[in-house]
Amino acid sequence: MQKTTLSSLALAFLAMHGVAHADDDLPQVIDVHGPLRVALPKIPEGGWFTSAELGAIATSGNTTGTSITGKIDARHETSKWSHEFVVSGFFKEDEYEDEDGNKERNKSAERFAASAKASYKLLGANTRAFILGSHVNDRFGAYTRYSSLSIGHGRQILSAPDKTLDVEIGPGYFAGERDTGEDENGLTVRGAAQFRWRVSPSAFFAQTISVEKGTSNTHSVAETSLSTKINSTMQMKAGFSARNDTSVTPGKKNTDTQTSLTMVYSF
Repeated sequence: MQKTTLSSLALAFLAMHGVAHADDDLPQVIDVHGPLRVALPKIPEGGWFTSAELGAIATSGNTTGTSITGKIDARHETSKWSHEFVVSGFFKEDEYEDEDGNKERNKSAERFAASAKASYKLLGANTRAFILGSHVNDRFGAYTRYSSLSIGHGRQILSAPDKTLDVEIGPGYFAGERDTGEDENGLTVRGAAQFRWRVSPSAFFAQTISVEKGTSNTHSVAETSLSTKINSTMQMKAGFSARNDTSVTPGKKNTDTQTSLTMVYSF
């Protein structure tokens, strides 16, 4: 009896000091105070990763309207090349009554964008040379049409198990049409940065910003998003984006913003 009591006291003492031994069939307990170690998902050699997101808001009552936003992002990886193709759109329509009481529908936003990027891996995956082409049609923007082509050098300056930071810089050329119908084009210098952070095994934060500096205008785009994993293929994503032009015609604002909540399907 005394031996059993001593053994019980010893086990209790070890358990209080975190040295108790668990059975082999129990899951291993890790240090809850240790740093987060979650590797970002990688695309296999020659593989594709594609995500499609869609969000819609419909209002009725005193305010009636519909807004829809969507995006498709496809990436392809090989040992030497990385390719990315992005297509997105945003549409908003409001309903109102005219002076005679008749219901009318009016578009207040209509923007479509597409881009294609090819990156050549110079010294492994962290240093790249790239070429990027993009086009935006924005019916209600300061520029109703904006196309750009740029080349440059990119590097991943931060590579941790749970976060990465990539930067790019290089020359480019743009051609656009203002809302007044005036055409504009010229050389640019483009800089961009992208920060990715795996906040937890089920949450992902991303921040991107790009700036194109030209002789007559500086065009900037910033996007912030937080995604929460629902299952292996579905995510809920909250996003905020801002587009800014330093040179706009009278009556137009310099900055357009968009806040969205979308469902994302990855495959």
